[in-house]
Amino acid sequence: MFPATAIWTVGILGLLLLWDASDLDMVLARVGAAGAVFPLRYNWFVNAVLHDGMRYAAWCVAAWLFVGIWAPTALLSRLTRAARVQWLVSLLVSVLVINLLKQASHTSCPWDLAEFGGIGTYVNHWAWGVDDGGPGRCFPAGHASAAFGFLGGFFVFYPVSRRLAFACLGLSLTVGLTLGIAQQLRGAHFMSHTLWTAWLCWLCGLLVNSVAQWRWRNDTALSAHEVS
Repeated sequence: MFPATAIWTVGILGLLLLWDASDLDMVLARVGAAGAVFPLRYNWFVNAVLHDGMRYAAWCVAAWLFVGIWAPTALLSRLTRAARVQWLVSLLVSVLVINLLKQASHTSCPWDLAEFGGIGTYVNHWAWGVDDGGPGRCFPAGHASAAFGFLGGFFVFYPVSRRLAFACLGLSLTVGLTLGIAQQLRGAHFMSHTLWTAWLCWLCGLLVNSVAQWRWRNDTALSAHEVS
């Protein structure tokens, strides 16, 4: 699985870089703004359900994963304890990485730009150290990581059931993109912020899985050596 996964990971990275080289972020932001402001910024459904509600739901699923390390229920009972720990670790690593990058970012949200009623000017998020005049700390998309953070489930389910692995992958991507689009319509993020969050969370899951597999191979080799 690893060679094919690595190829897909690099290929998607190339597509993300092409997106960043385009002006699609601002094009979509202007569509969502429908003028000088974002009409859905204070919409009840978008804020209460797709923002706050989904965040609480993500915490509940994370709590289920944590408790499931010792008392697995439902699908978690099909995984070994090591796999359950791996999934939780990949979630925590993903959320930590996204939040650390956000804290270091000078990129402001669309609603903070002068074109949409704020004070900043648009600056590409790869222009590190360049202040856009706004509050910054908007790249990548933290809220979407509430769903994308669970992409690590693909790697733990794959050896058990490819159907479950791809179901986890599809659900995480679908919910994450839905949250990202909701944030886009609110003016809280550019689409690239959501896409990069998805890729970074996937990369975190891949790296955590690689470390877990390396440790498993080393432990197996050590056990075989001790037996011989």
